[in-house]
Amino acid sequence: MKKTALFSILLVGISSCGRADDQLHARPRYTLHIGDTLDLSYRLTPEFNQSITIEPDGYAHLNVAGDLKLEGLTVEQAHDLIVQKDEVRLNQPELNVVLSNFQKPYVVVGGAVAQPGKIELRENLTALQAVLLAGGFAETARDTRVVVFRHINADEGEVHVLNLHNIYKTPQLEKDMQLEAGDMILVPVNRLEHFSRYMRTFAFSSSVQPQAFF
Repeated sequence: MKKTALFSILLVGISSCGRADDQLHARPRYTLHIGDTLDLSYRLTPEFNQSITIEPDGYAHLNVAGDLKLEGLTVEQAHDLIVQKDEVRLNQPELNVVLSNFQKPYVVVGGAVAQPGKIELRENLTALQAVLLAGGFAETARDTRVVVFRHINADEGEVHVLNLHNIYKTPQLEKDMQLEAGDMILVPVNRLEHFSRYMRTFAFSSSVQPQAFF
């Protein structure tokens, strides 16, 4: 009985490791972004070889296929689409597509943080981690109303409002948000800061006697 139970446990452990390994390697393929460069090489018609760059509208101009939208496609999908369009002019084109240069994905952090700017998107980067990489919250930050802007397509987007106050406590971690390439994080200024500035200005003006200026 003991041997049978031990064997069953080993089988469960092996199968669990196999599933974990599958999940580890089942990462999404890289998709093309604006600014990426592709090298196109035709084996039978090298006169059509070219390097193309994906323009700000997501399209690239190809010698044979014309203008194609490649943003959001994998390299393999871009290859298949280009070949499909090329077949209108070429007979069974043999094409090799290589990603020669790519823009590293990033997010932008702005507002009341120590060092606003671009943050390279690392695996499983969250909004709080991005803020920390930007130097952390400024003293004037309103960390209960952190806004994340997410671009969906040319016409649509999403806005998420996060409460990152005291999120370092384990029960609060569900308030954080995993980021995607192109996300913009805005940390607003605390309303109390505006009020305190007003009060300092009022206190200064009240303490000055009008006769001092005459």
